[in-house]
Amino acid sequence: MNKTNIRGCQLLFFWLTFILSIPLGSANAKQPNIVLMVADDHGREAFGAYGNNSIRTPHLDQLAKEGILFNHAYGTSASCSASRSVLLTGLQNHANGQYGHEHSYHHFATFDHVKSLPVRLSQAGYRTAQVGKFHIGPRATYKFDQYLKVVGQSADGSRNSVGMAKAAEPLIFAKSDEPFFLYLATNDPHRDHAKNSLGDNTFGNKPDDKGLALERLDYQAEDVEVPDYLPDIPETRRELAEYYQSVSRVDDTMGELVRLLKAAGQYDNTVIIYLSDNGTAMPGAKTTVYEPGIRLPLVVKTAKAHKAVTEQKINKTQAMVSWVDITPTILELAQVPFKKSDFNGTSFVPVLNEPNKNHGRDVIYASHTFHEITMYYPMRVVRNRDFKLIWNIAHGLQYPFASDLQIASTWQGAIERKLVNFGKRNFKDYLFRPVRHAGRFAKLW
Repeated sequence: MNKTNIRGCQLLFFWLTFILSIPLGSANAKQPNIVLMVADDHGREAFGAYGNNSIRTPHLDQLAKEGILFNHAYGTSASCSASRSVLLTGLQNHANGQYGHEHSYHHFATFDHVKSLPVRLSQAGYRTAQVGKFHIGPRATYKFDQYLKVVGQSADGSRNSVGMAKAAEPLIFAKSDEPFFLYLATNDPHRDHAKNSLGDNTFGNKPDDKGLALERLDYQAEDVEVPDYLPDIPETRRELAEYYQSVSRVDDTMGELVRLLKAAGQYDNTVIIYLSDNGTAMPGAKTTVYEPGIRLPLVVKTAKAHKAVTEQKINKTQAMVSWVDITPTILELAQVPFKKSDFNGTSFVPVLNEPNKNHGRDVIYASHTFHEITMYYPMRVVRNRDFKLIWNIAHGLQYPFASDLQIASTWQGAIERKLVNFGKRNFKDYLFRPVRHAGRFAKLW
């Protein structure tokens, strides 16, 4: 064989290797734009498409109709920074280093060597941008090409539903051959840090929501749906009414974002992923590994180029997925090659193609080590379709509350009434937990 033929064989081998490294089904398709929108403390029980008939979430509901609604999507931790680090690395917290809150006054942060989702996408030619809440670190690990600012906001503008979407307008309308990745993170419906949680409007609501929302929506305490993990007392109902209003602003963000994408002619070639970092900011959900804390909303609207719902009428899937699967899924949708061994999660693109498939995942792993730095209470979870086991490693300690949950009217009202049960759980057992919780589920549908 002469040198020319040898060189030709080498080139052929190189290109075959490259093509085979691309995830199946992505070749020859235009790379889509990708939007990852993350809400703060949005429990699935406050979402119309998940069965709440009292709350108004028309834009999120419409996204669910056009995309796929995941009925069994699980966060890996019911705490902000820990959860977000998993979303953007595809690694569990013990592997990425972000065990709890990222704050400037302590050193807890993601390991420097971790290669995050925005870095991978930027290196693959995507224009990456972030707007809204960040709360993970270090910045060098989660580096974006652009950090978008909300006009007229001194802080990150993450309570400004309209402003966050508008901040992305230059990115969306830019004349570029390169696709974009937008990470948009709202602070709604998190409790308002600036207010005493015993007062009114503790979820960032303003007297008129001027400039924050497309339309102010008010809810009455008697109209809300009280989930079974909470006591049905006046304080709970009042707080849920305030919470619903904050969720409605999140819905407005989605509405304004979709409007801009359609105006720019980008909607059909944009994947939109909507989810929450953890459950509702109420005792029994956020910072716990009970179902309300980690079983979360997830909606994925694929690009028209992807076959998904355009070929099938199914818009709801029973597949089990985890937040550790988000990064590899986005990389496969973006047609960016990666090694499966780089991640603890796996891509669920097969579910987007065929929503009736189970994705091959039958076990969910979750953990919690601390929320705020003084809240050390490690818990580990394994969950399959029939059983769930919680290991309370520090079971000898009283369960520590996040500060905003400790002074919440719902919790304080339950104490004042000397309730025996808090929702479905015994009040004492909620504070002093056994070594292990084990539960059986008749059917995971």
